[in-house]
Amino acid sequence: MDPSVSNASYPVLYSFRRCPYAMRARMSLMAADIDVELREVVLRDKPAAMLEASPKGTVPVLVLPDSTVIDESLEIMVWALAENDPHEWLNPESGTLDDMLVLIAQNDGPFKTNLDRYKYASRYEGADPDFHREQGEKILNRLDGRLAVGKYLFGARPALADFAIAPFIRQFARTDQARFDALPFVHLHRWLETMLQSPFFNGVMAKYAQWHDGDKPVFLKAAEIT
Repeated sequence: MDPSVSNASYPVLYSFRRCPYAMRARMSLMAADIDVELREVVLRDKPAAMLEASPKGTVPVLVLPDSTVIDESLEIMVWALAENDPHEWLNPESGTLDDMLVLIAQNDGPFKTNLDRYKYASRYEGADPDFHREQGEKILNRLDGRLAVGKYLFGARPALADFAIAPFIRQFARTDQARFDALPFVHLHRWLETMLQSPFFNGVMAKYAQWHDGDKPVFLKAAEIT
């Protein structure tokens, strides 16, 4: 898409750089070669336009040119890849899309619950960060076993599940990097390093200033990444 065209013809993505949900949405849009107007959000100062589009107030929020709103990250991923999937993220080498969605649900459910109570224990009354770290590590152990038989979660090339899950493993690792690095999960370590070196991840991690109404549009363009 030509950024000289009116930004009304572009989807608008409200995003927060470090949010793992927003990371995976951005990566899928880039993989699908869908350019978007990027509006970087500061979570303590959410813009009125975002809240009008999605009153629940979480990122990411994708507003399409026809005013359709998609405000769940996995739904954004699947929508984008249904539009265009040149890297076959929806068609894994091993298994099916439904199989990937089951694994993603385990990440978004039990793993994310333990991650939050490990990383942000003070926000949850009675949360024991050590207990939740251990529970998270049990899930990581299962992923490591899966990766022992394939370079990626569903075969020899990355697919939807890899990009949907990797941002959360990154967040878990960065909570106590030294401890994570000492875990005996050689396949998981190798996979995460590979994922974090991918052009999709690096391409969507540039820093942007907080968006304010009236700012000159900023575009996240797939051609500049891939």
